[in-house]
Amino acid sequence: MFNQSKWPLTLGALAAVLQFSTAVAADAARETFGTLKDGTRVEAVRLSNRHGMSVRIITLGASIQSLITPDRNDRAGDVVLGFDTPQEYADGRSYFGATVGRFANRIGRGRFVLDGRTHELAANDHGNHLHGGNHGFDKVMWTLDSVAGGASATAVMSHVSPAGEEGYPGTLRVTATYALGEDNSLHVDYRATTDQPTIVNISNHSYFNLSALPGGGSALQELLQVNAASFTPVDAQLIPTGELRSVAGTPFDFRQPTPVGLRVRDGADAQLRYGRGYDHNFVLDGAAGILRLAARIEDPATGRIMEILTTAPGLQFYSGNFLDATVKGKGGQLYREGDALVLEPQLFPDAPNHANFPSATLRPGDVYHNAIVYRFLTR
Repeated sequence: MFNQSKWPLTLGALAAVLQFSTAVAADAARETFGTLKDGTRVEAVRLSNRHGMSVRIITLGASIQSLITPDRNDRAGDVVLGFDTPQEYADGRSYFGATVGRFANRIGRGRFVLDGRTHELAANDHGNHLHGGNHGFDKVMWTLDSVAGGASATAVMSHVSPAGEEGYPGTLRVTATYALGEDNSLHVDYRATTDQPTIVNISNHSYFNLSALPGGGSALQELLQVNAASFTPVDAQLIPTGELRSVAGTPFDFRQPTPVGLRVRDGADAQLRYGRGYDHNFVLDGAAGILRLAARIEDPATGRIMEILTTAPGLQFYSGNFLDATVKGKGGQLYREGDALVLEPQLFPDAPNHANFPSATLRPGDVYHNAIVYRFLTR
């Protein structure tokens, strides 16, 4: 597996990679987000810098609840979908801003074999396993371990997933570290260890619209570039077939900046029919385990640009196809198809069931690691 303790990025090296300016301090503040109907208190932490960028993370699901960035005219806007209250996050199934796991994405038939033993997982998506099951990481209350300002504003959250939860073997200890610096980059760092062999695939499930809702335009108008020469086609249940298919000559070729909506309704392509649009994993160029540019989104109207860097081998691109105006989000706005895009750096879907995919196995003594950077620019 690419993301084990053998991976050479130490904490000291990570600090060097971040390259945050020490001349200007960023701020971190604890807040109360609200309470659930059972009285459980949900905390939040707001990280902010002096360039008008801030991010709010809540302990329910270690979720990014808001992400405010300036446009080319220095007008601030919230570029992620979400809810206004904790109970909406607890009741919702759209994974807005959530940390998803133990296994992000799908596992076919909700089962996998590890060391000769078959494990049955919660089948919460048409007979398949999705985003950790019925009570995945998006539905648990994370512990807010530390909050600090300084050269970068940081927050560290943790969660212990007991053996057998949702069918997974081993007790898994997970940390999620968020760091915002003066370069308008949000760093999200996931790490996990286990006491028994298990599988792990953790990512963030934020929905982005760089025009900023409410009031912004469709995310389908945004220009997307993905540094991937191939993708993993799926069957009618969105489970990978195991093939690595070239993007050349297909609607999945985003090697050059392309409007998301240009080919999203190409009915001649069976893959788009299966996903009702894009809901596919892209095989990222470059070596997994190395922080590298995976994707770039630009909103021509506002001038906002977001670059995504990651150490993961894959990037799941979802064009918000199942947003059907039945979900009321922040400010009472109904979210519709095309209102936002999801780009999840991760291992490949159904990886435990495909020997030719990067391994999702984590063993005692090793450390799972997925580093993600969201870098915001304007022009």
